[in-house]
Amino acid sequence: MDIIAVGIDVSKDRLDIAVCPSGEVFAVERNASGVDRLIDRMRTLSPSIVALEATGGFETVVAASLAAAALPVVVVNPAQIRAFAKALGQRAKTDPIDAAVIARFAEATKPEPRPLADEATRLLADLVARRRQIIEMIGAESQRQKRIAVPRLRKSISRVIDMLKKELAELDGDIGDSVRGSPAWREKEDLLASVPGVGLIISRTLIADLPELGTLSRKQIAALAGLAPFTRQSGQWKGRSFIGGGRASVRTALFMGAMVAMRHNPVLKAFFDRLIAAGKPKMVALIAVARKLLTILNAIVRDKRPWQIA
Repeated sequence: MDIIAVGIDVSKDRLDIAVCPSGEVFAVERNASGVDRLIDRMRTLSPSIVALEATGGFETVVAASLAAAALPVVVVNPAQIRAFAKALGQRAKTDPIDAAVIARFAEATKPEPRPLADEATRLLADLVARRRQIIEMIGAESQRQKRIAVPRLRKSISRVIDMLKKELAELDGDIGDSVRGSPAWREKEDLLASVPGVGLIISRTLIADLPELGTLSRKQIAALAGLAPFTRQSGQWKGRSFIGGGRASVRTALFMGAMVAMRHNPVLKAFFDRLIAAGKPKMVALIAVARKLLTILNAIVRDKRPWQIA
């Protein structure tokens, strides 16, 4: 039996919808009444999957509304959609065409719908994302300050850096209040921070950006974080393995944790040393440590048992 797959292309003011395999297309405004009409139409269709492309936040309200209506919604990676369109030979690009490509992608790959983050988790994710932006701005201003010799301009940059540091401190306070104000998050933070190499920033990033932690298998969680290796092989030729995709913020946090753990976590330090002794390049060993760290964290949250050395 054919599944009914719906693709939705989200723009600032409008939603373009395509249905597979019927080929039906229509559009609604991206406002409350438009989303209500969309939900009514989806209930009539009873789709197997409703897929939206992540578009920098425009899709959030739409996805949350569809999920609240008990529809099987999934937010897909734009890079996967672009690669799929290229594989189809689809070079033209309009909103209706994009919706049709998303629908065909959902029909072909059957991505598994997962529960969307609640409002509190989305707010925490926004706070953590803003914190990353502030740190990037501080870094950029610090680099400018090193290159500029004019005292007046250096003072201007110093004032901006001081302002950004003040904003960073306020964000850290807001993030801390959010996490410590939730018993479930507080428990998860304590569990994650029990692992040597995982501090408050890393644990709060994982709480915000990887809410599935503890609910998936080690292979699934590694894929979600972009740490699952994939190989390139053809006939007798076998290329190097690579990692990619997934959630960049989570992967970055895990790399930070891995670098600290290689010095302070006896289990992961011994694991890294064994890989180096076996001739593995340092970057390959670092990726393996980050993946092992994620596996450990996933098990700790799943079992609700803090770090222990066997």
